[in-house]
Amino acid sequence: MTDVVRLATGDLPLTLRRHAGARRLALRLRPDGDGVVVTVPQGVSAAEGLDFASRHAAWLEQRLASLPPRMPFTAGTVLPVLGSNVVIEHRPEARTGARRNGHSLIVSGLSEHLTRRVTDWLRREARREFAERSFEFAARLDRRPKRIRISDPRTRWGSCGADGTLSYSWRLMLAPETVADYVVAHEVAHLAVRNHGPAFWRTVASICDGVDAARVWLRRHGPTLHRYG
Repeated sequence: MTDVVRLATGDLPLTLRRHAGARRLALRLRPDGDGVVVTVPQGVSAAEGLDFASRHAAWLEQRLASLPPRMPFTAGTVLPVLGSNVVIEHRPEARTGARRNGHSLIVSGLSEHLTRRVTDWLRREARREFAERSFEFAARLDRRPKRIRISDPRTRWGSCGADGTLSYSWRLMLAPETVADYVVAHEVAHLAVRNHGPAFWRTVASICDGVDAARVWLRRHGPTLHRYG
């Protein structure tokens, strides 16, 4: 169920999610700041969930104010592509779509298409980069992914399906290279160990350096990646 919670700064889209295992109402702001999710236990009405969100309007406003600034994909925006700064350069007359040239990302066409073209370029680069890294890391474990998927999930950076499909967020292209490598290694390790026990973390560490630092970076700076675009 989708509704809105009214804040002093405007209406915020609200999604109610009923969860059989939840013991109490829980409120979570989406990482991109574009909405709020209320988890509703069985036996609690939707009206109570909406009221719960409304009573926490001040908290939501504080959380929104603390988010990093939005960074739209416009001419002059600096993209930290795997730790290397790339500046968006809009050339309407060019015939390139979106093409990297050194430290510039040259984007052609009308300005209203710029955001989509930059996003499409990041998705293509993510598929190429993360596929290469996935197969390289998997080979160290004598494993092989079934396929690589690129998406834009709100709550996770990667996943490993039961069939061996590895999925990644294209936004990891805007994280340091060591962080992207950690996420890839994390999902690849699940090809060998499905749980998160000690054996799993030993497996991750065996194919990737700097695991602890990368995890800290994601906790501290992960929300910033959702503010791009």
